[in-house]
Amino acid sequence: MKFSNKYILSITGISLVVSVLIYFPEWMSLFGRDENISTELFPGIAVIDVINEMLFTFISLIILFGLNIALLGLNRLSTRLSWQKLLFSFVLTWIASNLLGNGFVFLHHQLDIPAIHSTVHFLLHPVRDFIISAVVSSSCYITWLIRKSQQVQIENQQLRMESLLNQYEALKNQLNPHMLFNSLNTLRSLIRETPDKAQDYLQELSRVLRYTLQENENQTVSLREEMEFVNAYLFLLKMRYEDNLMFHLNIDEASELLQLPPMAVQMLIENAVKHNEISNRKPFTITIHADKHQLTVYNPIQPKLTPSRGTGIGLGNLAKRYDLLFKKTIEIQDDNNLFSVTIPLI
Repeated sequence: MKFSNKYILSITGISLVVSVLIYFPEWMSLFGRDENISTELFPGIAVIDVINEMLFTFISLIILFGLNIALLGLNRLSTRLSWQKLLFSFVLTWIASNLLGNGFVFLHHQLDIPAIHSTVHFLLHPVRDFIISAVVSSSCYITWLIRKSQQVQIENQQLRMESLLNQYEALKNQLNPHMLFNSLNTLRSLIRETPDKAQDYLQELSRVLRYTLQENENQTVSLREEMEFVNAYLFLLKMRYEDNLMFHLNIDEASELLQLPPMAVQMLIENAVKHNEISNRKPFTITIHADKHQLTVYNPIQPKLTPSRGTGIGLGNLAKRYDLLFKKTIEIQDDNNLFSVTIPLI
């Protein structure tokens, strides 16, 4: 796994901060108020000397980070870090830091690179090597833990999304055959009772089914798209029930661009038609009202003499889809005279 720019920047930032802070005594000696202490601890010290030491330490830290990453496989999240590996990292970094320090001394003598000449400075080298080793090893370990945690979170989120998509697809695959079954039953009745209407019904049915197939890949559609489909579906219902079935549509124009699950309104209409009597004796009216961020489908309750045996798919399916997609609920009200379902528009 390649490192992100954020990870590289964090290594660079840590190296820069450590390379500055680790020479705090020298900086204090340079800019401190007591010049006698400066002369005694670091005689002949100059700014260029400290800058060179700091620059070399910065480069050394980058090298030490790279060494740990390469040898311990910290660029692979599959790597397992035990306390033995961490101890090995610490010892390896300490030895490498000491060797790099000796290399700088060698370059100083060979190329006359400005450096600090002080007994105190040389005595501080083992302490600084220890600090550098601790910082590099602990930083690598902490960074690995953070990356591991982030990877686990990403994998969990991916699994959760896959699970939600699988559940949602199962719901859609359950809903489409349900509507097709009801539509074919209606077509069968029309063929038997009014064959002339059956042909027109079949044409509109093909348009409706085309919508269900086209929207099968979409998790949401706009209310405008849904209502275009609903109008075609209403034509099918009107062809069967004629003047015994009426619809009142009151759709706020500002709501047409809001989103909802495909076939949500159609399902509510189908649910109302399925459970209520529609006849010359009892005409039936369905009202669809949408404004702001919700849509309501309501109708008077006209129980059939012989109650229909539903499959239990309709409202339960819609409630599950809203929960999976938006973490929202639908509102169902039944006051014995009027039945209504309100769904959110997103």
